[in-house]
Amino acid sequence: MTPLKLIVGLGNIGIEYTDTRHNAGFWFVDELAHQHKAVFKAEKKFFCDIAKVVINRREIRLMKPTTFMNLSGQAVAAVAHFYRIHPDEILVVHDELDLPCGSLKIKQGGGNNGHNGLKDIQAKLGTPNFWRLRLGIDRASDKNQVVSYVLKKPTAEQQVKIDESIVRALDEIETIAAGDFQAAMNRLHSK
Repeated sequence: MTPLKLIVGLGNIGIEYTDTRHNAGFWFVDELAHQHKAVFKAEKKFFCDIAKVVINRREIRLMKPTTFMNLSGQAVAAVAHFYRIHPDEILVVHDELDLPCGSLKIKQGGGNNGHNGLKDIQAKLGTPNFWRLRLGIDRASDKNQVVSYVLKKPTAEQQVKIDESIVRALDEIETIAAGDFQAAMNRLHSK
């Protein structure tokens, strides 16, 4: 088990994106910071906002890239290289079209499934072997409407389900932060 050193929430900056499905990763790290009374501060040299929390007596950085989604890897790689954080010590939290709204999955490595934020992180880190917490947002009914779907607000019912999934994941944050992903998966994937 390798403990985490960095938790990255993916999203797009700008007020027009705040409540959109693509910002589910931001929602997660915002809530985690709130629970720990941590405050995000701009780190322009790393192209992100960073907060620090202590979980299991270990300091973990929370990060929100201030690039747009497609350039998320620029920020993740800058922080990882500066602080000598290995890919298996990174958890990236992101929206996932291929999961039903409200469900969540943890995995390490794999493809990016067309998610441009993940694609850029893989390219900039030179590996796909970081951890992912995938927050289900449902799939657009028309595959040609994926971009507009992720950049719109979820329905009220979807928002409740996404919020509930974030709470469930945060209930497991000590286990996840300790690197005991199997135990967290056993509980989270069975719900």
